Amino acid sequence: MSAAPPPPPESAATSGGGSDKVLAAAQHIVKSLATSKNAADDMIRILSGFDNRLSSITTDLFPSPDLSSAESPEISSAAAFDAAEQLILLWDATPEALVFEAHEDDIAQYLTAVDVAVEHLARGGAGAGRAGVAVQLAMARLEEELRHHMVRHAVPLDPTGLCFSLRRLSLGSFDDLDFDAATPHSVDATPETARGGPLVSPFDDHSFDPVRPEAVDDLRAIADRMARAGYARELADAYCNIRRDLLDEYLSVLGVERISIDEVQRVEWKQLNDKVKKWVQGVKTVVRVLLAGERRLCDQVLAVSDELREECFVESTKGCIMQILNFGDAVAVCPRSPEKLSRILDMYEALAEVIPEMKDLCLGSSGDGVISDVQAILDRLGEAVRGTLFEFGKVLQQESSRRAMTAGEIHPMTRYVMNYLRLLVVYSETLDGLLDDDGDEGNALERPEDKDQDTEHLESMAPLGRRLLKLMCYLEANLEDKSKLYEDAALECIFSMNNLLYIVQKVKDSELGKILGDHWVRRRSGKIRQYSKSYLRISWMKTLSYLRDDVHGSGSGSGSGSGHSGSRMSIKEKFKNFNLSFEEIYRNQTLWKVPDPQLREELKISISENVIPAYRAFLGRYGSQVDGGRNSGKYIKYTPEDLEGQLSDLFEGSPGSANHSRRRT
Repeated sequence: MSAAPPPPPESAATSGGGSDKVLAAAQHIVKSLATSKNAADDMIRILSGFDNRLSSITTDLFPSPDLSSAESPEISSAAAFDAAEQLILLWDATPEALVFEAHEDDIAQYLTAVDVAVEHLARGGAGAGRAGVAVQLAMARLEEELRHHMVRHAVPLDPTGLCFSLRRLSLGSFDDLDFDAATPHSVDATPETARGGPLVSPFDDHSFDPVRPEAVDDLRAIADRMARAGYARELADAYCNIRRDLLDEYLSVLGVERISIDEVQRVEWKQLNDKVKKWVQGVKTVVRVLLAGERRLCDQVLAVSDELREECFVESTKGCIMQILNFGDAVAVCPRSPEKLSRILDMYEALAEVIPEMKDLCLGSSGDGVISDVQAILDRLGEAVRGTLFEFGKVLQQESSRRAMTAGEIHPMTRYVMNYLRLLVVYSETLDGLLDDDGDEGNALERPEDKDQDTEHLESMAPLGRRLLKLMCYLEANLEDKSKLYEDAALECIFSMNNLLYIVQKVKDSELGKILGDHWVRRRSGKIRQYSKSYLRISWMKTLSYLRDDVHGSGSGSGSGSGHSGSRMSIKEKFKNFNLSFEEIYRNQTLWKVPDPQLREELKISISENVIPAYRAFLGRYGSQVDGGRNSGKYIKYTPEDLEGQLSDLFEGSPGSANHSRRRT
């Protein structure tokens, strides 16, 4: 701190006769307030800071004390006020100087002068008019110094220090899943990355003081005097204006923007998604760091009045809170689409999490309106969650793309929906609460597709479980409709197997399995086995029919004449037809896809167990009737081992090379 305020450019001490008046006033102050030689020296030093001419005051003003007197003369109340008034006027004559940047003794002297003037005004009497002017001047200075001190000693938020772990939030949430009702696409995600867990703030382990601690006592000294002098309204206005502006700056550092509903409606989702992620962390930081700091600051600086500190806390933070709420409201009324659901859930959970803390911060009834506004936005976000989930069900029911998957592979819609449902489970506690009373909206989704669901388990399901079951029903019904797009019934079975197996695996590998239950999984696993059997029957029944004996005498392998000739021709025809049928299957089904390696291997084994023994037996019985004859290789083209090698190419999704076959010689 400087030793004393600088002299004014043109003070009264430098202007003719005014100099004598100021010098006289200064002498009076020294004489009135100084009670010893040392005190007088200190006063002269202080006053000379206003103008070096005041240093000419001499201590001759003070007669040597009468040692015979037991007590020093007391300063009368009027004399004390005169001195206080003169000190207030001297500081008022130097508006560029600041009391609270002066020496500690100077600050104490000024505050004492203010106390004397306020007390003199309260007593009334002859000097009340002068006291009123002095108090008014002092209050104007204190208000200005309050503003200056609060800004100068404000603690800034360093943006480089606020490194929240937003990267984890960006992984594996609904915004990674791209779903267009006409042409859905998918990116696989895992529920563990839906939300990155609690984000880390540098303030988690300690409190944040918005004003440097060394300035708090000075601010409280100013606030105490303004409140006692009847300037509580001016104090509140100055305090709230400064704190509001600083909180706005803090929000800007946190990346929480002031954005209107119209702007939110126009912004692209990718950009809005980033803003929402910042908002989610911003809400927690605002409440736990900024508002908690403001609460402490109010309690410390405005301790003079409970009513004043409650009012100032609410008024200074209301704008910050409303900026947060306005963004939440804007997102809540955005057009609903599936990819937004997780972000809205994040917003809902963040706001619900901090409401109890906000109630603790707003101690008085003045905060009831703010809490009511927060609750209203929370309710609207909850409505947006329910509505978005309901719309997702409608989209899933109405999705009617007519593009069949050429190779019978997993449909993008299946991937999207299953990953979507797995991510929903991450929010199970929140969704159970939100869906508990979904009323007519929930009933509108009722469909009877899953009549085989275990009734007891169905009745014991939580609200989210029942909703998930409905959505699974919609998905299965939609896939069944899509399977009808295939003209080849065998490929229809492959498509159904692939998709249902993917669904079952996603259920078993996540919390969905616990929610839907073992009965649900067993039923779908049974359907997969049925599709497998249907595929074998549809795809291979005709081919295997050429390896069976018929009623026209191909059973004994012996005979003579026309009967023997007819039998040989029949056998050749059977070999020929088998070859043509097998090769057609090979050409087609090597292009088909079975992504799951276990299912793919099981299908190949099942085919081999049905085809290879039948071919080997037929070849053993009738191969001799064809082998060795003219063009025998035309009919017996494959050994059993050749066929085994050919079957290994099936369901790989690429043209088979047929390099396993060899002509018999």
